Amino acid sequence: MIADIDITNLVLTTRRLILRPWSQNDLNDFYAYARVDGVGQMAGWNPHKSIEESQKILNSFIEGKKTFALEYNGRVVGSLGIERYDEARFPELADKRCRELGFVLARDCWGMGLMPEAVREVCRYLFEDAGLDVILCAHFLRNVRSARVQQKCGFLPYAEGTYETHYGTVEDDLTNILTKTHWESLQKTGG
Repeated sequence: MIADIDITNLVLTTRRLILRPWSQNDLNDFYAYARVDGVGQMAGWNPHKSIEESQKILNSFIEGKKTFALEYNGRVVGSLGIERYDEARFPELADKRCRELGFVLARDCWGMGLMPEAVREVCRYLFEDAGLDVILCAHFLRNVRSARVQQKCGFLPYAEGTYETHYGTVEDDLTNILTKTHWESLQKTGG
């Protein structure tokens, strides 16, 4: 079942990041990374063509109350959403409290380990504080960076499928799963 999530007043911190709700003051930072070629396509959307396009999406982040802004060194460099998952595709999870993560990071921050740091903290919050049983996370098969982030965070392969992007292509993807039980075992072993 899809668990209720509202991050309106939630701020999480890691060694290098502040994960917080989006604000209107983040528009320029958001547009700066969302317009870069190669960033959005890894998540199924085209680079933003105008600041007005970024404004509409920023408004949806704020109104949706489920997407963190990732702040690094005083600027927003990415987003991490706690999304609804496809309940029809995964009926076996109907008795579990579940959500799916989706994330994007500014190209100039790739390879720094920031996204695994953010994903680990959000998983901690979702299991310890929000009471989730299962977290899903998917990536296009060609997106090796996203695959590596999920692997580093303990997600295990669960189901292959396809995803229709916002720009009209169909991508092969892999949905990975992290259960609370597996996450707890990783915490005990330092994994």
